[in-house]
Amino acid sequence: MGYEPQDVEKKWQARWETERRYHALNPGEPGFDAAKPSYYVLDMFPYPSGSGLHVGHASGYIGTDIVARRRRMEGCNVLHPMGWDAFGLPAEQYAIQTNQHPRVTTDTNAANFRRQLKLLGLSYDWQREVDTSDPRYYRWTQWVFLQLYKKGLVYRKEMPVWWCEDLKTVLANEEVINGRSERGNHPCERRMLTQWVFRITAYADRLVEDLEGLDWPESVKKMQREWVGKSIGAELSFELENEVGSIDVFSTRPDTLFGVSGLVLAPEHPLVARLTTADERESIARYVQVTASKSERDRKSEAGQISAQFTGAYALHPLVAGRRIPIYIADYVLLDYGTGAVMAVPAHDERDFQLAQRTGLDVVHVVAADQTGTAAEECFTGEGFLIASGEFTGLTSEEARERIIARLEETGRGKKRVSYRIRDWIFSRQRYWGEPFPLVMNERGDVLPVDEDELPVTLPPMEDFAPSEDGSAPLARLKDWVVLKDPKSQELLRRVTDTMPGWAGSCWYYLRFMDPRNEKEAFGREAVDYWKQVDLYVGGASHAVMHLLYARFWHKALFDLGLVPTKEPFKKLFNQGMVTAYAFKDAAGRLIAADEVEPAGVGVWRRKSTGEVVERLVSKMAKSLRNVVNPDDVIRERGCDTLRLFEMFLGPLDTEKPWTDEAISGCEKFLRRAWTLLVAEDGIPNLLPEGEISNVEIERSLHRCLDRVNRSFELFNFNTAVAGLMESLNELTRAPQLLSRGQAEMFVKMLSPFAPHFSAELWERLGMTGPLDFEPWPALDPVMLRREVFELVIQVNGKVRAKVEMALDASEPDIKAVGRKQVASWIEGKEVVKEIYVKNKLLSIVIR
Repeated sequence: MGYEPQDVEKKWQARWETERRYHALNPGEPGFDAAKPSYYVLDMFPYPSGSGLHVGHASGYIGTDIVARRRRMEGCNVLHPMGWDAFGLPAEQYAIQTNQHPRVTTDTNAANFRRQLKLLGLSYDWQREVDTSDPRYYRWTQWVFLQLYKKGLVYRKEMPVWWCEDLKTVLANEEVINGRSERGNHPCERRMLTQWVFRITAYADRLVEDLEGLDWPESVKKMQREWVGKSIGAELSFELENEVGSIDVFSTRPDTLFGVSGLVLAPEHPLVARLTTADERESIARYVQVTASKSERDRKSEAGQISAQFTGAYALHPLVAGRRIPIYIADYVLLDYGTGAVMAVPAHDERDFQLAQRTGLDVVHVVAADQTGTAAEECFTGEGFLIASGEFTGLTSEEARERIIARLEETGRGKKRVSYRIRDWIFSRQRYWGEPFPLVMNERGDVLPVDEDELPVTLPPMEDFAPSEDGSAPLARLKDWVVLKDPKSQELLRRVTDTMPGWAGSCWYYLRFMDPRNEKEAFGREAVDYWKQVDLYVGGASHAVMHLLYARFWHKALFDLGLVPTKEPFKKLFNQGMVTAYAFKDAAGRLIAADEVEPAGVGVWRRKSTGEVVERLVSKMAKSLRNVVNPDDVIRERGCDTLRLFEMFLGPLDTEKPWTDEAISGCEKFLRRAWTLLVAEDGIPNLLPEGEISNVEIERSLHRCLDRVNRSFELFNFNTAVAGLMESLNELTRAPQLLSRGQAEMFVKMLSPFAPHFSAELWERLGMTGPLDFEPWPALDPVMLRREVFELVIQVNGKVRAKVEMALDASEPDIKAVGRKQVASWIEGKEVVKEIYVKNKLLSIVIR
């Protein structure tokens, strides 16, 4: 009876689905056991694209499934759901390209994703499936929005925004990288537009402070801290010389105030037109026009490329009577960062020093590195002791900051202030495929929330949903939908025609998963009190800022409203690495599709059409390179459990791993050997009775394996677990006639999270009637980990030169003798100065 993976996997997938094996019970459901601890493991749910899943996507999903399966065996009530992040630009762009409605493409793509995920044997609770573009879901997205709106966290404002002409929509600051859209890499420009905005800055401090209690990668925490960008400094007012008013700037270095030799405004600053003198008006107008076409990346110029233009106007120094400060505009100053104005201190800021070299601004040193008061030759950006700073001369930078801020406050020309890099979240999109805002406006321009019992405000059907050429929202073209009458006052109202961004539904979906069939509430209090928060959240590092920051913001607002019991949504975060594939490039550096290349010897590849030798490299899987590996193909040829084992065997879950077709056969052979060991020809395994252990080495190998498997769950290096299972199988097959039933069961239990179909079939063939999924996880016997030998590591001058197994009862002289023999070639002809023996671990030999 050979192992037929496809038959086994179809059998068990059908049984799991029929029995709803992995449905997590909520409080109040029949059979719910309040004594069971909850465990919530969640994947960042996918946008269901038309291309479907490849093996790189599958890696993270398999990893979380392995965790979920083990947690069930440990007695937990495991919530492991799946759904679709279905609204947003990608779905709409794809629909426009294929001339289909996004509802059709979304449903088709989600059906394909669902089919593929089920093929992978993932133990999702499919009864909790959600789709962010389903009115039954976005009804509650709109409800959550209204709660935040009523809390005062939403406002409407004309402001400079990133406009993407190719996408015909506004993008949030986080969605623009170096002046180009994060989606599609399209050029973006700054425009003044009226937008709906979330007051995320109100939570800036908490978004930073609460990172401390989270089990997240330090790199992600660092990115979030830097994005929030909290800094403490002073807001200073420079009065205008010939105009009423002042220019406000923020600086983290008020200790350099006496070195200010210029003020620099963003070209878009509202004061520019008023301040510019007649002589400079033409040159300023040209400069503003040129700057308007530049991306943010270009405006944050490289060293030596800074440009500026003098306005002809001057301001007055706040603490030095009579000192005139020339006012410039420069492309590196952005209107929506800080106050849109900076004070230039060329002696103590590299960027300002470059500006001085271009414009001739004075370079005035006011901070010295030491108490001698010696000024740096050019630009000293560090802290030190003040010089040439009036009454503050001689103070340290730290002392001077406090004293100068106090003086500014006394004179009314400044104050202490906390500033943030983060900007409020622009929440409007001038596109069709998104949640309509549950807001209307009356003829006087007042904004009114839609009554909650009228939700959802459904997205109306449109045949032509392409973006409008003038940048207005497509929904604005549906006059019958836009204009409505208030049933109470009979007043004419207009709906808001912008839609929410794709991030809206994903800000809170983890909460809906806790209670997805609740038709009265977004989520019931009893459900969220039980599940509390996501215990393990797994997804790509690309979401380190946008999604995670947005979701944390919404969650904290809901916490303040008393709707959720925790202040953070995700307890532990894990970023899985990418599974890559081989690609090729020619001598000119052009990438070549994988199927155009053939091997031509060891380490040599040639282009089929020309015979040209090409270079092999590791690349991201891409359809254009035709190096995408479809899990459907692997499962059809080798089986799902082979794929699962191989994905984990490639390397630790958080590292980048290249896919190689050649190596997968090892995992396939492993399963077939295990089948041969445990499944006899007549289907009745020939095992010793339960509890009888006739071979201690088999027992030791199983517990050594269990130890490795257990530890792999701590670091998510499941490759070590798979390797341990393979080594354990080698030990079992040395004396199969001595294998007991209990030992066979232990092996199958350890294997089951990784190869669930295979293990379920073995479990049944062992005569077990209950589901393997809820069997207790094996208990580790520490006694069995003790070995009668130990591995001696031998170093020569601090470098490991050999390793050898030694008996635990070997004498120290014997150990040293064996150690010297092992490294004879390294110490021959040398003087042994010292030998240091660390018992049962290390022999360190020092020579000269």
